Amino acid sequence: MTCRILYIIGGLCAGGMERQLYFLLKGMDRKEYSPELVVWRFHEEDTYVRQIRDLGVPLHYFPSANSGVAKLKTFRRMVRQMKPQVIHSYSFYTNFAAWWAAVGRNSIPIGAVQSSFAYEKKTGGPLLGQLSARWPRHQISNNFLAAETARDSRSPFLPGRLSVIRNGLDLETFQMVPLSTAGRVQILGVGSLLPVKRWDRILRAASNLQKNGLDFLVEIAGGGPLHESLEQQARSLGLTDRVKFIGHTDDIPELLAGSNFLVHTSEIEGCPNVVMEAMACGRAVIAMDAGDISSLVEEGRTGFVVRRGDEATLIERMATLVTDRNLYRRMGEAGRTKAEKEFGLDRLVSETLATYRAAGWKDV
Repeated sequence: MTCRILYIIGGLCAGGMERQLYFLLKGMDRKEYSPELVVWRFHEEDTYVRQIRDLGVPLHYFPSANSGVAKLKTFRRMVRQMKPQVIHSYSFYTNFAAWWAAVGRNSIPIGAVQSSFAYEKKTGGPLLGQLSARWPRHQISNNFLAAETARDSRSPFLPGRLSVIRNGLDLETFQMVPLSTAGRVQILGVGSLLPVKRWDRILRAASNLQKNGLDFLVEIAGGGPLHESLEQQARSLGLTDRVKFIGHTDDIPELLAGSNFLVHTSEIEGCPNVVMEAMACGRAVIAMDAGDISSLVEEGRTGFVVRRGDEATLIERMATLVTDRNLYRRMGEAGRTKAEKEFGLDRLVSETLATYRAAGWKDV
């Protein structure tokens, strides 16, 4: 059977981008579109390897010792043999590989911008960041802020067309869960323990809430290089019985079920999965205004949006929800309603396929 759509992604670890690709593959008619996937940096133990294989999607990868140039050559040979109609790069730094493999073929290359456009270019490196920003000419972003940034840029290294398709969710996995109305208020934070996520903001806010005599527990789920330093910061702030680092977990729905509301303080974002997941599970969200968060969270209705760096307001909003259970219950219910209207997989799949068609794909 001919592969109609070939995806390429940097890796399959436990990240938001990887989860979105899994959701897209899960939601589409795989018999109809015969998707296959190439993984640039493959590790058998990565979270989404088994899950994507369980969908019946063929996985391809390169020998770990291969250089970037060798992988480009191998990937071009794969494309020549597989003859995909569409090559969709799902990570920014594989954009150029998707374009280069399609040169001289009948395949339509599609690129991706999964976070801040400027941040993606910077982290891509001085050469690859520029090349992947310009090629393929048609790219998909998961947030409107990246599209606006690209439009306002004076650089020649820009996509010709940047379509916006917000992330989607499996609403059967992320279901409305009744809130606990007794005991200590459970505050949840989810994400990699990286500097850009700004966990220090939550810790300082927790210290202030504790000094004001409020009863709560913050659980932070995620792994990363800042684990030890964040634990040390929590100890130095006297938060050992108020903040719990639980490490990486794949069962986000269970974590959300045990929480009362979510706090998200990242400095740079696109369309954060966990914010949408919390809303789908009926949890209020307090989040700083990175990426498209101000469009996802309706101020005062499904949660609170805080200006980045405004820790005084962050503390105030957290204190409001800790002391008002009825408020975070109402916000959670409104969040679930919004999720059902806007976050489903059917929309993610239909908008993605429509973008392929707009780029010239003949879906026959």
